[in-house]
Amino acid sequence: MEIWRLPISASQRGKLISAGYTTLSSLSSISSSDLARESKVSESEALDILKFASHSHSGGWEMSSGNCSIFEGAQNAWDMLHEEESLVHITTSSADLDNILGGGIHCKEVTEIGGVPGIGKTQLGIQIAVNVQIPHGFGGLGGKAIYIDTEGSFMVERALQIAEACIEDMSEYNRFIRKDFQACEIRMQPKDILGNIFYFRICSYTEQIALINYLDKFISEHKDVKVVVVDSVTFHFRQDFDDMALRTRVLSGMALKLMKLAKKFSLAVVLLNQVTTKHTEGSFQLALALGDSWSHTCTNRIVLYWNGNERYAYIDKSPSLRSASAAYSVTRRGIRNSSSSCKRIKMM
Repeated sequence: MEIWRLPISASQRGKLISAGYTTLSSLSSISSSDLARESKVSESEALDILKFASHSHSGGWEMSSGNCSIFEGAQNAWDMLHEEESLVHITTSSADLDNILGGGIHCKEVTEIGGVPGIGKTQLGIQIAVNVQIPHGFGGLGGKAIYIDTEGSFMVERALQIAEACIEDMSEYNRFIRKDFQACEIRMQPKDILGNIFYFRICSYTEQIALINYLDKFISEHKDVKVVVVDSVTFHFRQDFDDMALRTRVLSGMALKLMKLAKKFSLAVVLLNQVTTKHTEGSFQLALALGDSWSHTCTNRIVLYWNGNERYAYIDKSPSLRSASAAYSVTRRGIRNSSSSCKRIKMM
C-alpha cells in the first residue's frame, strides 16, 4: 500500500515522500521521534501517521491472508520462458546496437543508459520513445511512451525529426518488403507520434518521487504505454541531497517502484544517467552517478563512451546478455549504425 492512500493531509504526505517514505513498509520500523525529525512534522503528527499506517497495514495483511492473494503471482518456469521468448523488443534503430542487446530494449526490465554529456543519451531516449510506436505489422509494439524530463533536455523539434525519419523507414520497408501495409503507412503521421508521447517536466526530487508513485494509476488508464523514459534519473538527486543515507533509501524505493511497473504492465523502463568522477586505486576515473548501491537496482546497464571520434555502447551489466560493445552514430535521422563500422561488433 502506498503513502498516498493514508487519511492524512496533503502537506504531511508531501513531507513523508520528501523524506523517502513512500510505502507503508518503509514506516514499519521507525520511531515517532525519528519520523518527526526526518519528515519535519510534530511528534503528535508522527504518532498519528504511524497509527494510521499500522492500522492500514494490518488490515491489508489480514485481507491478503484471508484469500491467499499473496500467492496468486506464482508462475512456473516454463511459462516464464515462453513469455520471455514472445516479448517484442524496442529497436534502437541501430542494427549493431540491437544485436548486442538481444533485439533491442527489453520489456519487463529496467535498463540504465549512462555516459558523458554529448554522447547521445537524450537522443537515444527520444528514439526509443518514437520507436515504441512502430506498429505490430512492422515488428514493433504499437505502444505509447512516457517521457519524464528532469533537466529540460527534451527537444520537441528533434522528436519531430526522428518521427519523420521513422515513418520514412517504415515506408521504405513497405515498398520493398511488405506491400500489404499501405493503409497503416497512410494513417501514421509525425503528429500522431508526437501525440503519443506523454511528457512530464519535473523540477525537484519530490516531484520526481510523486510522479513515479502516480505512474501506476496513469498507466492503468493508458494501458497502451509500453515504455517509460526518465531523462535523467540523476539530476535532482545530485543537486538537492546532503544526506547520503536518505538519498540511498529514496532511490531504492523509486527503483523498486519502477521495477514493479515494468513487470506489472509488461513495459520497458529506460533510465538515463550522468557520470561522476570516482577515486579508485590512486587515480580518478569516470563512473556512472549515484554510487555502487544504485548500480545493482537496474536489470541492464549500458555505458555510452567515446573511442576516438566514434560513439560506442557497452553492456556493463545484464543477467541475460554477454558483455559486448557496438559502435553507433547520432545522425539527423536519429540513432543509426556507425558509418565507419557498419557491421563491426567488438565482443569483450
